[in-house]
Amino acid sequence: MSAPDPDGLLAEQLLRLTRRLHRSQKRQLESADVAITPAQSRLLRTVAHYDRPPRMADLAERLEVVPRAITSLVDGLEASGCVRRAPDPDNRRVIRIELTDAGRAVLRALRSARRAAAEDILAPLTAEERATLGGLLSTLVDGPHPGRC
Repeated sequence: MSAPDPDGLLAEQLLRLTRRLHRSQKRQLESADVAITPAQSRLLRTVAHYDRPPRMADLAERLEVVPRAITSLVDGLEASGCVRRAPDPDNRRVIRIELTDAGRAVLRALRSARRAAAEDILAPLTAEERATLGGLLSTLVDGPHPGRC
């Protein structure tokens, strides 16, 4: 019989925790009557991070997907009123993606759902345990990434 694989166990625990977080966030969004896919959510958050409305090509590059995938996501978000396509004032052949007021409201609902889901999952931990976990997660998220350029 082989020895337990601690890294394999950790990977499984992280995967289960991520799934639990997503399920909890999905329930929070459903209770707030917000219908958005995870991919649309990611695109909306990405658009919000730009100082000025991004081009579709900028979004495809940032999200590491093909431009066609961005077009489909923007179509869905535009249909729900969260974003709008707008001509670039400096080059009318370029289309930029702008957040609408409805899109900003959805972003607020997403943040609220994420916080509520995290609170639900972190509820069993003490303040000290949360601080320790936060430090460990920061190390993992912000630390060196082997194999990346």
